[in-house]
Amino acid sequence: MVEEGEVYDIEEAVTKALKNTKPIAIMEDLITGLRLAGDKFKKGEYFVVDMMQAAETFKEGMKIIKPKLGDTKKEYVGKLVIGTVKGDIHDIGKNLVVIMFEGAGFEVIDLGIDVHKDKFIDSVKKYEPDIIGLSALLTTTMLEMEGIIEALKANNLRERVKIMIGGAPASARFAQSIGADSYAPNATEAVNTALKLLGK
Repeated sequence: MVEEGEVYDIEEAVTKALKNTKPIAIMEDLITGLRLAGDKFKKGEYFVVDMMQAAETFKEGMKIIKPKLGDTKKEYVGKLVIGTVKGDIHDIGKNLVVIMFEGAGFEVIDLGIDVHKDKFIDSVKKYEPDIIGLSALLTTTMLEMEGIIEALKANNLRERVKIMIGGAPASARFAQSIGADSYAPNATEAVNTALKLLGK
């Protein structure tokens, strides 16, 4: 339903599904639908309006699912600070990562979009996270990730956190070149990678 953008029917469908299906499984179905819509958008099969409709359907479904996830959460496993870097206002991918990490038992501090490196520095001092997640969808903002890592080094904070990057232009090679600890191509892999980084 998410893939087709059936925003007016999603509430009834999710509510009905909850009677026989675990919230985490429904959430994964919603995420899959959004990914499929994203794939069609990349291929030119969907227009911007189609993608926005799918995203809105996803959000409406998650409004119902999110309060139920407490019943399926694992024990606390770590803390993540995440944000889309300065100059970039894309957040669909980041928001998926936030949802997946919360479902996996992480405490998540979402700094939002267009986040300046100083805010990341302050968040490490304030929240003492285990992991920092840096997101960028534009190639023009990728170097902001390197700037954040250099700022962490300058403030003697780099060794206190693991750094993960993600976003369409990012790659494992780029992560290595800027000194990040890892790269994840999607939200599911991001959780798995984070658990490995923390030895869990």
